[in-house]
Amino acid sequence: DVDGDKTAYIFLEHSINDDLSEHKITYKQLEKKACILSFFLQQHEGYGERAILLYPPGIDYIVAFFACLRAGVLAVPSYPPYSKKVFSQFSSIVKDARPKFIITNKLMVGILKSQFDKDIGFSNIIWVTTDDLNDEELYNFKTTPNKIAFLQYTSGSTSQPKGVMITHDNLLHNLFAIHQSFQHDSESTGVIWLPPYHDMGLIGGILQPLYAGFTVVLMSPLDFLKKPIRWLRAITSYRANTSGGPNFAYELCIRKITREQKQGLDLSSWDLAFNGAEVVQASTMDRFINEFGDCGFKPEAFYPCYGLAESTLIVTAGKKGKPFKTIFFDHQSTPSKVEPKDAYGSGLHKKYVSCGTSMYPGEVIIVDPDSNRKMDEEFIGEIWVRGPSVASGYWNNKEETERVFNAHLADTGEGPYLKTSDMGFTYNGELFVVGRINDIIVRGKNYYPYDVEKIAESCHPALRIGCNALFSVNDINDVKIVLVQEIRYSHDGDIKPEDIIDSIRNSVALSQQLHINDIVLIKQNTIPKTTSGKIRRNECRKQYINNELNIAFENPG
Repeated sequence: DVDGDKTAYIFLEHSINDDLSEHKITYKQLEKKACILSFFLQQHEGYGERAILLYPPGIDYIVAFFACLRAGVLAVPSYPPYSKKVFSQFSSIVKDARPKFIITNKLMVGILKSQFDKDIGFSNIIWVTTDDLNDEELYNFKTTPNKIAFLQYTSGSTSQPKGVMITHDNLLHNLFAIHQSFQHDSESTGVIWLPPYHDMGLIGGILQPLYAGFTVVLMSPLDFLKKPIRWLRAITSYRANTSGGPNFAYELCIRKITREQKQGLDLSSWDLAFNGAEVVQASTMDRFINEFGDCGFKPEAFYPCYGLAESTLIVTAGKKGKPFKTIFFDHQSTPSKVEPKDAYGSGLHKKYVSCGTSMYPGEVIIVDPDSNRKMDEEFIGEIWVRGPSVASGYWNNKEETERVFNAHLADTGEGPYLKTSDMGFTYNGELFVVGRINDIIVRGKNYYPYDVEKIAESCHPALRIGCNALFSVNDINDVKIVLVQEIRYSHDGDIKPEDIIDSIRNSVALSQQLHINDIVLIKQNTIPKTTSGKIRRNECRKQYINNELNIAFENPG
């Protein structure tokens, strides 16, 4: 049991001058506020209905989420659609979920309601503002949970958003798995900047601390992106032991945090730095260790893991406190098979990071995506998953649910499995993730965009790291390989685009034996991304085909 007066959540608000204000809520206060809103939703016959949660990151969002759980309302966490680009994606979520409520505050209503009123599809939605709800009639309150806990809409990095139906059973199993593997207890402390609208931020950053009964310090993802030092300062100040994010977060710290800013950092309390949500890069972790080892960061704190929304959150992970495992593999001669190699041997090798083993009693297998037959170790194929954390399907989408969540092996009929669309292989029982199933195939050889993008972005100082996309388009006679790459504002007017393009093309050809047909240089901050920071390759491809990219320079080559 947790002491009701213990602080559950602390939300940090940063001013322009980096002055900090803390907003706290105890477990007892959280329960009371959630009960008030839950009673309101019950009064309006909310059971089984959907409610869009439309808040900036903060305590109010958390209260609304738990209120929906109590009332049996299916919460739909969503990023506030401040821009036209985000509003378009948000609109598709609303039309799919068909919510009865939008739960928000007066400030957000003032900003957004005029946009909604223009769309006839939003005209019957009940707007609920939580600023002034009172508790005078709480004696009638009752808890009426639904089988489905909430709808977790996918980020849209690879397709249109789909609502994953997460049940309470899914949630409890995944929270138990995280609790066991991360070795949390009531004395743990977390620092989380991740968007609360996505699986890692919501389940790992908000629900896991409550499950384990410890305090977590939260901050806006925008505050982190603007000044990554804020993340590490919070870990220092609150002596946090659990924190993390996608690979790009560690890259951002390496690039943006100055020597002066590192003064005073003490990361010695940080004993679990999870790294997931995108392909984990050994080079990033090595450089982070070199950069912040003097600040007390321990190499064994790194914790690579693999997961996806369709399996609630976490699928595989390693052992806490053990150094992360990396192995050099060569798959140049046999595209579908990897072979362990000596790092100093001849040939072209790729250093892959182990994402550990599956969470008990879950199962992870590698399957040939063409034949749907299970593959042996060291063979690259699609990652299939089954276990108690796998969700029940997509909301209002039977066809995709059947295709993705009901896969069976062709030879044995064994199943059902979740098809993840991620590619990987196993070695000594551990999972290594290499890319996505829709990656590029040229002359029978697979190329993983993430590998090519990492090489391309480091070719020239004018290129922005983590801001490019490689994809293919069908040409008249063949498949055309395209790279879209952002350039920095500071280099916009004093560079020769042909030098950059030659540098990219030569580096990729040398390291990957891949010719890029078209390299498009676009302006800073214009490449399509999800709200969690992932590149939306399909959207980028669509903009390329429709001539909608914000081009700085172009050379079809």
